[in-house]
Amino acid sequence: MTNMNRLPYLDDFILNLKANNFSEETAYNYERDLKTFEFFLTEDIKKEFNKIDKTDILRYKAYLNSSERKTAASTGKSDKKLGSYSINRMLSSLRSYLKFMEDMDHNPPISGVAVKLIKNIKKHAQVPEFEEIIKIIEAPMKYEDDEKIALRNRAMLETLFATGMRISELLSLKVNQIDQTGRIYVLGKGKKQRFVYLTPRALTHLKNYMAKRSSTSDMLFVPYRGRNNQEKNKKISTNYLQFKIKKYRELLDINIPISAHTLRHGFATYLAENGANPAAIQILLGHESLDTTTRYVHASDKFAEKTHHDFHPLFEK
Repeated sequence: MTNMNRLPYLDDFILNLKANNFSEETAYNYERDLKTFEFFLTEDIKKEFNKIDKTDILRYKAYLNSSERKTAASTGKSDKKLGSYSINRMLSSLRSYLKFMEDMDHNPPISGVAVKLIKNIKKHAQVPEFEEIIKIIEAPMKYEDDEKIALRNRAMLETLFATGMRISELLSLKVNQIDQTGRIYVLGKGKKQRFVYLTPRALTHLKNYMAKRSSTSDMLFVPYRGRNNQEKNKKISTNYLQFKIKKYRELLDINIPISAHTLRHGFATYLAENGANPAAIQILLGHESLDTTTRYVHASDKFAEKTHHDFHPLFEK
């Protein structure tokens, strides 16, 4: 790829993100998305950046929406189409980059506002029955032979469902982030700060785990096996916890896929079903926008049915 085909001021754009306190991961994601656009210009339409027009943005949307697309990371064709949320994330990255150029008076060939997002395809999320979630949470005590591992995994799952936190937030928790009442200080996505709260039940199981933990690590949840056990302040991997949840689900013969994210989704859904304010759920989940929260909550069938029965004038009270 020649310098002529590179996106101008890309390094400055990434520097701007970091200077404005975006996380390294966020900056990496923006750069990766823009490299895909750069690859599209160079390899697909063979056009210089300073000559693109609005029609090229339409071509880029079609490119992202096609299984024929290629990426900078792999020159092979993709086997599956991107989802609408993934496409919109990549378009948003391009829009932010163009707006940055405008702000810096670099005169991009088209305006950032010319990059329109596509319509999202709303999927009906599968949330397990409440009883199934409880079975998953309690499974470590039934299926783990090692008591310390059973107590730790039970405490992790209880904490996930009690607080609705992300798996990355859970596994990054340190002992000093939790007070005696079960309030947890979280530094979340994009370095956004918030508090989440343990239920009395979750706090009890966390205390049971801590009583048997026997570790000097600052991390709340510590690995017991392998070389990580010998390294201070090592975290449990997300792969380990996701594998364990999958294994418990299979042992319990639950046919709905369940992951750590499912527990977060279930947390939001069951709060909504019990009448919780969406704005409060937004704060607990650490979402920047209420629109993001509604993707989790979007009133379940049961809640919609109950609302219909409770408020329709022709239902007998």
